[in-house]
Amino acid sequence: MSSAESTNPVARTVASTQSEMTEIVMPNDTNTMGNLLGGRLMHFIDITGAMAAYRHSRTNIVTAAMDHIDFIQPVHVGDLVILKSSVNRAFNTSLEVGVKVWVEKPQSGTMRHVASAYLVFVAIDKDGKRLKVPPLTPETPDEIRRYADAQLRRVHREAESARRKQEQRATAGTDKTTAVKP
Repeated sequence: MSSAESTNPVARTVASTQSEMTEIVMPNDTNTMGNLLGGRLMHFIDITGAMAAYRHSRTNIVTAAMDHIDFIQPVHVGDLVILKSSVNRAFNTSLEVGVKVWVEKPQSGTMRHVASAYLVFVAIDKDGKRLKVPPLTPETPDEIRRYADAQLRRVHREAESARRKQEQRATAGTDKTTAVKP
């Protein structure tokens, strides 16, 4: 990336960020009922989301938040898990990625939507310093809707972060450990 590109990265399209990953659910991925572990699915979601973020930023990225996840239906041993991701919006040094998860029953070929998630990634250099990310150019009505919705989620994330910081400041002076006397 040239010096000019690093300060003013070239805009990218949503289509250029799209990523897909398929996994087969094995017994070691499941709980005692034979259902895919939620943490394992979150791992798959993080990887697929990171691929879209990496394609967009073309630099190192780190997961900053898994903002929201819905587990809609269980996933079973032998199912094929198909994850699709794309960047919803790029901000200054961060970007939001949406991930949708489907399951295919190999015996019948039927597909069903089983989970969705939003993740936030931050672009960094080799020393961990934040880097500017390219702008995103939404093109279709669906991409434009997701682009606008990502801004609303960002506003909510920032408000929640500010509320937590305020709460921490308010409780910092009241957290006094007292010894219990017998």
